[in-house]
Amino acid sequence: MSNKRYQFRDTLKENAGLSVYSTGYEQCDSNHTWGPALRDHYLIHFVVAGKGTLRCNQQEYTVEAGQLFIIYPSQVASYQADETDPWEYDWVGFNGTDARRLVKLTGLSRQQPVCLSDDPEKTGALLRRIAEAGDNTAAADAEMAGCLYLFLAHLIRMNHQHPAGNPHQNYVANALRYIQYNYANDIGVNDIARYVGISRSQLYRAFLQDFGVSPHAYLQTYRINEACSLLHDPAYSVAEVAGSVGFNDPLYFSRVFKSIKDCTPSEYRRNNIK
Repeated sequence: MSNKRYQFRDTLKENAGLSVYSTGYEQCDSNHTWGPALRDHYLIHFVVAGKGTLRCNQQEYTVEAGQLFIIYPSQVASYQADETDPWEYDWVGFNGTDARRLVKLTGLSRQQPVCLSDDPEKTGALLRRIAEAGDNTAAADAEMAGCLYLFLAHLIRMNHQHPAGNPHQNYVANALRYIQYNYANDIGVNDIARYVGISRSQLYRAFLQDFGVSPHAYLQTYRINEACSLLHDPAYSVAEVAGSVGFNDPLYFSRVFKSIKDCTPSEYRRNNIK
């Protein structure tokens, strides 16, 4: 089996629930090393054969065939193939608005970055499906994201966690769904909490736990990311874009946009339309 590597960062993925950033397979040479470095997305490897070493959290982990390991966004890590039995692995790099919540359900974490697959054949097959769907087109983006959801669902089942029976995860999932369907309307945190059926403070704690930001910050960032997609089309004025993502005041929209993207909507458009 030959070495394969795919990168998919060129397409716009501002608000996707899950987006594949890279995927592939590699048969490493003896002592082949990556890092130490960090990335802006999650990275999961599944060791098909051989073994190697993962270094992160000021610790060293031996990872062998049948095991997975994860590296988190902005986490400094390195990994190295064994000298006498270098590993082969499939991998996927990804991120998105749903990534943190789903990764948490897999049982993989910064503190426990390695786990054993109880069905190595299926684990490898699901990862290979992501790579096989690879192409830099909108259709391929959708297919890879679907395959990634299936892969993460498989890891969640292995961890014996069931989101349907977890009230916290239901609250968060329903809140995200409400935002996705209503961000263009005049909604706020109270509306989200009322829809989910919990208090504003409970919603705040849930978002802080799962996303590290408040519900208001999440909603504003979601709207601005949707605006970025619209700004790629010069047919829409900045005022029309603002109204389309829930901002009635174009000046307020511009202030929020700049606070999140470090540039004005007009500057973003100039820098991203070729």
